[in-house]
Amino acid sequence: MLEVIVFLNVLALTLIISVGFLSRLLGSPFSWYDELASVCLAWLTYYGAALAAIKGAHIACPSVINMAPPSIRLPVALLGELFTIGFFVLLGITGYQVVQILEGSTMVSLTSVSLQITQSVIPIGSALFIIAQLLRLPEVIKSARGAGFIDHELEEAGIPANPVADSRHHDTSTMSRQPS
Repeated sequence: MLEVIVFLNVLALTLIISVGFLSRLLGSPFSWYDELASVCLAWLTYYGAALAAIKGAHIACPSVINMAPPSIRLPVALLGELFTIGFFVLLGITGYQVVQILEGSTMVSLTSVSLQITQSVIPIGSALFIIAQLLRLPEVIKSARGAGFIDHELEEAGIPANPVADSRHHDTSTMSRQPS
């Protein structure tokens, strides 16, 4: 569902910016496109972060954590999860307070659109991020106790960073064979 939301948000943002560009090019710019594009970008940021969290692709330092033995790796990983969830709990509470404060306020250029709707992404996105972190918690525990975390950045660069990545990229049966 998050993939659909992020895709639709990218599509909407692309259309809004294209319409805004064309209206400026034709000499009669729309007054609303700039403000609406900013809102869409904020929504894309929050929903995209939740999508990245559910896939385990948010900011992390897996190679550094992998250097530690599993006995230390697990508490460090759990502490990181606790800090991340704690941050998003605070952000969600604060975002909810902001939404309450904005009651009766509207966008400047689209006065029919409530700022409560545009800013609702803060508590909603925070809740989605927390849910994503909690859903991935068993995988985090398994990786911390096992061979370690996969460093997706090193993996994308073609550099195996740990035994998990090594086993996924190399078949040991073919490595021992030499061409005759």
